[in-house]
Amino acid sequence: MANALNHWKDVVCRTVEAQRAALIELSGRIHRCPELKFVEHRAAAWLAEYLEGVGFTVDRQAYGLPTAFAARIGNGAPQVALLCEYDALPGIGHACGHNIIAAAGAGAGAALAAVVGATGGSVVVLGTPAEEGGGGKVLMARQGAFQNVAAALMVHPAGRDLAGMHVLALSQVEAEYRGRAAHASAAPHHGINALDALVTAYNGIAQLRQHIHPTERIHGIITDGGQAPNIVPERAAGIFCIRSATELALAELKKRVLACFKAGALATGTELHLRTLGEDYADMWTNQPLIETYAANLQRLGRQLANGTPGATAIVGSTDMGNVSKLVPAIHPMIAVAPPNVPLHSVEFAHWAGTQAGHRSVIDGAKALAMTALDVLCTPALVAAMEEAFARSAGSRVGCHDPTAVL
Repeated sequence: MANALNHWKDVVCRTVEAQRAALIELSGRIHRCPELKFVEHRAAAWLAEYLEGVGFTVDRQAYGLPTAFAARIGNGAPQVALLCEYDALPGIGHACGHNIIAAAGAGAGAALAAVVGATGGSVVVLGTPAEEGGGGKVLMARQGAFQNVAAALMVHPAGRDLAGMHVLALSQVEAEYRGRAAHASAAPHHGINALDALVTAYNGIAQLRQHIHPTERIHGIITDGGQAPNIVPERAAGIFCIRSATELALAELKKRVLACFKAGALATGTELHLRTLGEDYADMWTNQPLIETYAANLQRLGRQLANGTPGATAIVGSTDMGNVSKLVPAIHPMIAVAPPNVPLHSVEFAHWAGTQAGHRSVIDGAKALAMTALDVLCTPALVAAMEEAFARSAGSRVGCHDPTAVL
């Protein structure tokens, strides 16, 4: 079996090489045409067309989402899911490099299509919209997208090759204050200042940040501060991200942030209206046997994971892949696209995502994902080890919500 597996790995790598021009063109096209969450119509269509062209049966508008898709090939278990993201960021395009995620996932699917008839098992390439705050994977999971999936794989661009990023649980909320307008000079005493309420809350959160854990983050923006300086603002609003190391810790931190919002309303006599935006994101359970398998395959391509080496600073962020990792064994490794000093979500990173370095990561990412998926398809002992590690992660989840409740 080992000889056959190595042969199939050679085949999938050759298949990716044969698809090199098409995959780079696909990545570049998505990069040049950035689309925001839930309106990624062109990217979803391009990916679906590509996968149909290499033999997949594609369900467009899958799981109730207009820009999701599910492309399937093969039969039976185990089933491996390859995840594609393709939404961009407002104002700065593909500054998270989702064009690379999409093309690498599609390329891995194309490679596996060439061998899955011989290996057995099945492959599903999932187009998952709205990772940037919309929680597309969470919505798809609610509709059963990850039922019968043995492993969920994706690769994310970064400044280094890493086993993953430090994924924080995330909740995004909008705070709206409603007061009463008045002439700010002639009759200020008739007004109730909604902006003062929001500023009071903002300052309370700023003070709270001195006394939270190093793994916690609170950050936000004011989206409405009034209409004119000579009118007492009757409405003010802001959007805030709250992050913590685990879902349980996030729930506790949200209580403290809520107290700051309430303080703004109490101090000014305004009405406070809070609503959650999108879906709460979970922290990530990186499946250790699966990431070790990926690391070995990446090494075959001349890349080495930098975790634990000097200067390999951890990347901190949030992703709805964390929610997926609470349902099935999953990995979210990072692949080097830019120099280590170029941060994600920056104009500079958006540039690098469209360069030759980005193209190389599409090809290497597709090969590494395809080879890792092959290991899952062909190695029952690996599947058993993945399931055991997943069960240990679930068993250590003391005091947390049930994984299915998160979704």
